[in-house]
Amino acid sequence: MRFQHTTTYDASVEDVFAMLTDTAWREKVGVAQGVVSSTVTVTPEGADGAGRRVVIDQVQNTAGLPAIAKRIAGDTTRAVVTEVWASPTTGTIEIVAPGKPTKATGTVSLVEDGPTTRHVTDLEVTVKVPVIAGKLEKLMADNIQKGLEIEEAVGAAWLEGER
Repeated sequence: MRFQHTTTYDASVEDVFAMLTDTAWREKVGVAQGVVSSTVTVTPEGADGAGRRVVIDQVQNTAGLPAIAKRIAGDTTRAVVTEVWASPTTGTIEIVAPGKPTKATGTVSLVEDGPTTRHVTDLEVTVKVPVIAGKLEKLMADNIQKGLEIEEAVGAAWLEGER
């Protein structure tokens, strides 16, 4: 299932990239999303070190998920999000739940548009469970959407100075 989300920030590409690759901001997003626990690692990426590798390893509560999804996920589930920014404007993203038949892979990009920057996430969401894969992919995409909406709210506040 294809999934795309665009967030627009009132900030430059440089400021948005700095935020997206800031450990403190990523931890603040996790708190706002209600994760059980989270470890965030940011390291330089590329020959010139201009890119960044952001790894968010978190345990998420599955309360509120339909029973069919909870049977697969359990009461909590671990999600590992890896963003590899080759530059401040383009990167890849992978979301996996170790040991579970779910995965989302794709691209992330920052596009300057006058005084604003668009943060575009483009994913292919896959769940390898016979018969109900489509329903579970939709559910996974909906959960990613909710998480990105929270990220957007925290990001807008961060860029306005709320740290």
